[in-house]
Amino acid sequence: MAHYSIKDLQNFTGIKAHTIRMWEKRYNIVEPKRTNTNIRFYDDDDLKKLLNISILNRSGFKISTIVGLSDAAISEEILNLAHTLNDFESQIEGLVVSMIDLDESMFEKIFNTAVIKMGFEDAVINILYPFFDKIGILWQIGTITTSHRYFISNLVRQKIIVAIDGLVNSFTQKTKTFLLFLPEGEYHELGLLFHYYILKKNNFKVIYLGANIPLGCLIETSKNHKIAGLMTSVAAPLKYDEFGEYVNELAKSFGKKQIYISGFGINSIGENLPENVSFFNNPLKFKEILSV
Repeated sequence: MAHYSIKDLQNFTGIKAHTIRMWEKRYNIVEPKRTNTNIRFYDDDDLKKLLNISILNRSGFKISTIVGLSDAAISEEILNLAHTLNDFESQIEGLVVSMIDLDESMFEKIFNTAVIKMGFEDAVINILYPFFDKIGILWQIGTITTSHRYFISNLVRQKIIVAIDGLVNSFTQKTKTFLLFLPEGEYHELGLLFHYYILKKNNFKVIYLGANIPLGCLIETSKNHKIAGLMTSVAAPLKYDEFGEYVNELAKSFGKKQIYISGFGINSIGENLPENVSFFNNPLKFKEILSV
Protein backbone atom coordinates (compact mmCIF):
# COMPACT_ATOMS: atom_id res chain seq x y z
CA MET A 1 0.00 0.00 0.00
CA ALA A 2 1.37 3.38 -1.03
CA HIS A 3 1.54 6.35 1.34
CA TYR A 4 0.59 9.79 0.02
CA SER A 5 1.12 13.20 1.49
CA ILE A 6 -1.60 15.80 1.05
CA LYS A 7 0.65 17.43 -1.56
CA ASP A 8 0.69 14.14 -3.50
CA LEU A 9 -3.12 14.10 -3.48
CA GLN A 10 -3.18 17.69 -4.73
CA ASN A 11 -0.81 16.84 -7.59
CA PHE A 12 -2.75 13.74 -8.66
CA THR A 13 -6.29 15.07 -8.33
CA GLY A 14 -5.96 18.80 -8.93
CA ILE A 15 -7.84 19.49 -5.68
CA LYS A 16 -6.02 22.09 -3.58
CA ALA A 17 -4.57 20.87 -0.29
CA HIS A 18 -6.55 23.41 1.74
CA THR A 19 -9.75 22.22 0.01
CA ILE A 20 -8.98 18.60 0.89
CA ARG A 21 -8.43 19.61 4.53
CA MET A 22 -11.68 21.58 4.56
CA TRP A 23 -13.59 18.61 3.09
CA GLU A 24 -11.98 16.35 5.69
CA LYS A 25 -13.28 18.49 8.54
CA ARG A 26 -16.67 19.35 7.09
CA TYR A 27 -17.63 16.13 5.29
CA ASN A 28 -15.17 13.48 6.53
CA ILE A 29 -14.53 12.56 2.88
CA VAL A 30 -11.13 11.07 3.62
CA GLU A 31 -9.53 10.26 6.92
CA PRO A 32 -5.72 10.51 7.10
CA LYS A 33 -3.78 7.79 8.83
CA ARG A 34 -0.65 8.31 10.88
CA THR A 35 2.75 6.65 10.86
CA ASN A 36 4.47 5.42 14.01
CA THR A 37 6.13 8.83 14.15
CA ASN A 38 2.73 10.57 13.95
CA ILE A 39 3.10 11.81 10.35
CA ARG A 40 -0.19 12.08 8.45
CA PHE A 41 -0.59 10.07 5.25
CA TYR A 42 -3.29 8.88 2.87
CA ASP A 43 -3.71 5.50 1.15
CA ASP A 44 -4.80 4.12 -2.24
CA ASP A 45 -8.50 4.21 -1.36
CA ASP A 46 -8.22 7.90 -0.46
CA LEU A 47 -6.55 8.65 -3.79
CA LYS A 48 -9.17 6.78 -5.78
CA LYS A 49 -12.03 8.44 -3.88
CA LEU A 50 -10.60 11.92 -4.43
CA LEU A 51 -10.03 11.21 -8.13
CA ASN A 52 -13.68 10.21 -8.45
CA ILE A 53 -14.82 13.26 -6.50
CA SER A 54 -12.66 15.48 -8.68
CA ILE A 55 -14.29 14.10 -11.84
CA LEU A 56 -17.83 14.51 -10.48
CA ASN A 57 -17.14 17.97 -9.07
CA ARG A 58 -15.63 19.14 -12.36
CA SER A 59 -18.68 17.72 -14.15
CA GLY A 60 -21.08 19.89 -12.17
CA PHE A 61 -21.84 17.83 -9.06
CA LYS A 62 -21.83 19.86 -5.85
CA ILE A 63 -19.62 18.53 -3.08
CA SER A 64 -22.64 18.51 -0.76
CA THR A 65 -24.34 16.11 -3.19
CA ILE A 66 -21.28 13.90 -3.67
CA VAL A 67 -20.78 13.31 0.06
CA GLY A 68 -24.30 11.88 0.27
CA LEU A 69 -23.47 9.16 -2.27
CA SER A 70 -22.15 5.74 -1.35
CA ASP A 71 -18.91 4.52 -2.92
CA ALA A 72 -20.98 2.27 -5.22
CA ALA A 73 -23.18 5.21 -6.27
CA ILE A 74 -20.11 7.36 -6.97
CA SER A 75 -18.66 4.61 -9.16
CA GLU A 76 -21.98 4.32 -11.01
CA GLU A 77 -22.07 8.07 -11.65
CA ILE A 78 -18.50 7.95 -12.96
CA LEU A 79 -19.44 5.17 -15.39
CA ASN A 80 -22.46 7.18 -16.53
CA LEU A 81 -20.20 10.16 -17.15
CA ALA A 82 -17.44 8.15 -18.85
CA HIS A 83 -18.84 8.66 -22.36
CA THR A 84 -19.45 12.39 -21.87
CA LEU A 85 -16.26 13.61 -20.13
CA ASN A 86 -15.02 16.68 -21.98
CA ASP A 87 -12.00 18.25 -20.30
CA PHE A 88 -8.61 16.57 -20.55
CA GLU A 89 -7.97 16.38 -16.82
CA SER A 90 -11.24 14.57 -16.07
CA GLN A 91 -10.58 12.11 -18.88
CA ILE A 92 -7.06 11.43 -17.61
CA GLU A 93 -8.30 10.98 -14.05
CA GLY A 94 -11.00 8.63 -15.33
CA LEU A 95 -8.37 6.53 -17.07
CA VAL A 96 -6.35 6.37 -13.84
CA VAL A 97 -9.42 5.06 -12.02
CA SER A 98 -10.08 2.53 -14.80
CA MET A 99 -6.50 1.31 -14.45
CA ILE A 100 -6.62 1.00 -10.66
CA ASP A 101 -9.87 -1.02 -10.95
CA LEU A 102 -8.67 -2.96 -14.05
CA ASP A 103 -11.91 -1.80 -15.64
CA GLU A 104 -11.70 -2.28 -19.42
CA SER A 105 -15.25 -1.05 -20.01
CA MET A 106 -14.56 2.29 -18.35
CA PHE A 107 -11.29 2.68 -20.26
CA GLU A 108 -13.11 1.97 -23.53
CA LYS A 109 -15.87 4.50 -22.84
CA ILE A 110 -13.49 7.31 -21.93
CA PHE A 111 -10.92 6.78 -24.66
CA ASN A 112 -13.40 6.04 -27.44
CA THR A 113 -15.33 9.20 -26.55
CA ALA A 114 -12.11 11.22 -26.74
CA VAL A 115 -11.32 9.70 -30.17
CA ILE A 116 -14.80 10.53 -31.49
CA LYS A 117 -14.55 14.13 -30.30
CA MET A 118 -10.98 14.99 -31.28
CA GLY A 119 -9.63 12.22 -33.50
CA PHE A 120 -7.25 9.39 -32.65
CA GLU A 121 -4.00 11.32 -32.94
CA ASP A 122 -5.09 14.22 -30.71
CA ALA A 123 -6.64 11.81 -28.20
CA VAL A 124 -3.31 10.03 -27.82
CA ILE A 125 -1.30 13.26 -27.54
CA ASN A 126 -3.68 15.12 -25.22
CA ILE A 127 -5.01 12.22 -23.13
CA LEU A 128 -2.74 9.17 -23.27
CA TYR A 129 0.66 10.90 -23.08
CA PRO A 130 -0.23 12.82 -19.87
CA PHE A 131 -1.94 9.67 -18.58
CA PHE A 132 1.27 7.68 -18.98
CA ASP A 133 3.16 10.45 -17.18
CA LYS A 134 0.87 9.87 -14.20
CA ILE A 135 1.32 6.11 -14.49
CA GLY A 136 5.08 6.62 -14.22
CA ILE A 137 4.68 8.57 -10.99
CA LEU A 138 2.22 6.05 -9.53
CA TRP A 139 4.61 3.23 -10.43
CA GLN A 140 7.53 4.92 -8.69
CA ILE A 141 5.65 5.34 -5.42
CA GLY A 142 4.19 1.84 -5.48
CA THR A 143 0.52 2.60 -6.12
CA ILE A 144 0.19 0.35 -9.16
CA THR A 145 1.51 -3.12 -9.80
CA THR A 146 3.00 -4.79 -12.86
CA SER A 147 -0.45 -6.18 -13.67
CA HIS A 148 -1.84 -2.61 -13.87
CA ARG A 149 0.88 -1.60 -16.33
CA TYR A 150 0.38 -4.68 -18.52
CA PHE A 151 -3.39 -4.20 -18.45
CA ILE A 152 -3.21 -0.62 -19.71
CA SER A 153 -0.30 -1.21 -22.11
CA ASN A 154 -2.14 -4.03 -23.85
CA LEU A 155 -5.35 -1.99 -24.18
CA VAL A 156 -3.46 0.96 -25.66
CA ARG A 157 -1.42 -1.30 -27.92
CA GLN A 158 -4.63 -2.78 -29.36
CA LYS A 159 -6.01 0.71 -29.99
CA ILE A 160 -2.91 1.87 -31.87
CA ILE A 161 -2.70 -1.27 -34.00
CA VAL A 162 -6.37 -0.98 -34.98
CA ALA A 163 -5.83 2.70 -35.85
CA ILE A 164 -2.80 1.83 -38.01
CA ASP A 165 -4.75 -0.89 -39.82
CA GLY A 166 -7.56 1.57 -40.48
CA LEU A 167 -5.36 3.96 -42.47
CA VAL A 168 -5.52 3.75 -46.25
CA ASN A 169 -2.45 4.89 -48.18
CA SER A 170 -1.65 5.69 -51.77
CA PHE A 171 2.04 4.99 -52.31
CA THR A 172 4.16 5.80 -55.38
CA GLN A 173 7.72 5.00 -56.36
CA LYS A 174 8.75 8.28 -54.74
CA THR A 175 7.19 7.42 -51.36
CA LYS A 176 9.83 7.34 -48.63
CA THR A 177 10.24 4.28 -46.40
CA PHE A 178 11.12 4.36 -42.70
CA LEU A 179 12.60 1.46 -40.74
CA LEU A 180 11.17 1.28 -37.21
CA PHE A 181 12.71 -0.78 -34.41
CA LEU A 182 13.63 -0.94 -30.74
CA PRO A 183 17.28 -1.57 -29.78
CA GLU A 184 18.42 -4.75 -28.08
CA GLY A 185 17.11 -4.88 -24.52
CA GLU A 186 14.25 -2.44 -25.22
CA TYR A 187 10.70 -3.84 -25.23
CA HIS A 188 8.38 -0.85 -24.69
CA GLU A 189 6.66 -0.54 -28.06
CA LEU A 190 3.84 1.92 -27.43
CA GLY A 191 5.77 5.06 -28.37
CA LEU A 192 7.21 3.43 -31.47
CA LEU A 193 3.80 2.12 -32.54
CA PHE A 194 2.31 5.60 -32.27
CA HIS A 195 5.09 7.02 -34.46
CA TYR A 196 4.29 4.21 -36.91
CA TYR A 197 0.74 5.60 -36.96
CA ILE A 198 2.00 9.16 -37.53
CA LEU A 199 4.25 8.07 -40.39
CA LYS A 200 1.54 6.04 -42.09
CA LYS A 201 -1.02 8.82 -41.62
CA ASN A 202 1.40 11.15 -43.41
CA ASN A 203 1.64 8.63 -46.27
CA PHE A 204 5.09 7.20 -45.56
CA LYS A 205 5.88 3.52 -45.96
CA VAL A 206 6.96 1.73 -42.78
CA ILE A 207 8.97 -1.43 -42.19
CA TYR A 208 8.22 -2.27 -38.56
CA LEU A 209 10.64 -4.75 -37.01
CA GLY A 210 9.51 -4.44 -33.38
CA ALA A 211 11.42 -4.90 -30.13
CA ASN A 212 14.92 -6.08 -29.21
CA ILE A 213 16.45 -5.78 -32.69
CA PRO A 214 20.22 -6.36 -33.14
CA LEU A 215 22.17 -3.80 -35.15
CA GLY A 216 23.13 -6.49 -37.67
CA CYS A 217 19.47 -7.11 -38.49
CA LEU A 218 18.99 -3.39 -39.24
CA ILE A 219 22.01 -3.32 -41.54
CA GLU A 220 20.80 -6.43 -43.38
CA THR A 221 17.30 -4.96 -43.84
CA SER A 222 18.67 -1.68 -45.19
CA LYS A 223 20.75 -3.55 -47.76
CA ASN A 224 17.67 -5.26 -49.16
CA HIS A 225 15.30 -2.29 -49.02
CA LYS A 226 15.59 1.38 -49.89
CA ILE A 227 15.39 3.14 -46.53
CA ALA A 228 15.02 6.93 -46.20
CA GLY A 229 15.36 6.98 -42.42
CA LEU A 230 15.27 5.00 -39.21
CA MET A 231 13.11 5.55 -36.14
CA THR A 232 13.54 4.09 -32.66
CA SER A 233 12.36 4.79 -29.12
CA VAL A 234 13.85 4.28 -25.66
CA ALA A 235 11.67 4.24 -22.55
CA ALA A 236 14.12 3.52 -19.74
CA PRO A 237 16.69 6.12 -18.55
CA LEU A 238 20.03 5.49 -20.23
CA LYS A 239 23.65 6.00 -19.27
CA TYR A 240 25.28 8.53 -21.56
CA ASP A 241 28.45 6.53 -22.32
CA GLU A 242 26.64 3.30 -23.12
CA PHE A 243 23.90 4.83 -25.24
CA GLY A 244 26.18 7.43 -26.79
CA GLU A 245 28.38 4.65 -28.09
CA TYR A 246 25.35 2.86 -29.55
CA VAL A 247 24.10 6.03 -31.26
CA ASN A 248 27.51 6.70 -32.80
CA GLU A 249 27.72 3.14 -34.10
CA LEU A 250 24.20 3.40 -35.50
CA ALA A 251 25.01 6.70 -37.22
CA LYS A 252 28.18 5.31 -38.83
CA SER A 253 26.39 2.15 -39.99
CA PHE A 254 23.79 4.11 -41.96
CA GLY A 255 25.84 6.90 -43.43
CA LYS A 256 23.68 9.82 -44.49
CA LYS A 257 20.36 8.20 -43.63
CA GLN A 258 18.53 10.21 -40.97
CA ILE A 259 17.99 8.51 -37.61
CA TYR A 260 15.19 9.66 -35.28
CA ILE A 261 15.24 8.70 -31.61
CA SER A 262 12.39 9.41 -29.20
CA GLY A 263 11.33 8.49 -25.67
CA PHE A 264 11.80 9.42 -22.01
CA GLY A 265 15.13 7.58 -21.90
CA ILE A 266 16.88 10.25 -23.96
CA ASN A 267 16.46 13.04 -21.39
CA SER A 268 19.91 12.55 -19.91
CA ILE A 269 21.72 12.36 -23.26
CA GLY A 270 23.93 15.25 -24.26
CA GLU A 271 23.71 17.44 -27.33
CA ASN A 272 26.87 16.35 -29.17
CA LEU A 273 25.14 14.19 -31.73
CA PRO A 274 26.18 12.84 -35.12
CA GLU A 275 24.81 15.00 -37.95
CA ASN A 276 22.33 12.35 -39.07
CA VAL A 277 20.76 11.81 -35.62
CA SER A 278 17.79 13.75 -34.18
CA PHE A 279 16.38 13.38 -30.65
CA PHE A 280 12.87 14.37 -29.61
CA ASN A 281 10.45 13.36 -26.84
CA ASN A 282 7.26 14.83 -28.24
CA PRO A 283 5.25 13.45 -31.20
CA LEU A 284 4.39 17.00 -32.25
CA LYS A 285 8.09 17.66 -32.72
CA PHE A 286 8.35 14.56 -34.89
CA LYS A 287 5.49 15.83 -37.06
CA GLU A 288 7.35 19.15 -37.49
CA ILE A 289 10.47 17.27 -38.57
CA LEU A 290 8.51 15.24 -41.13
CA SER A 291 6.97 18.36 -42.62
CA VAL A 292 10.34 20.00 -43.36
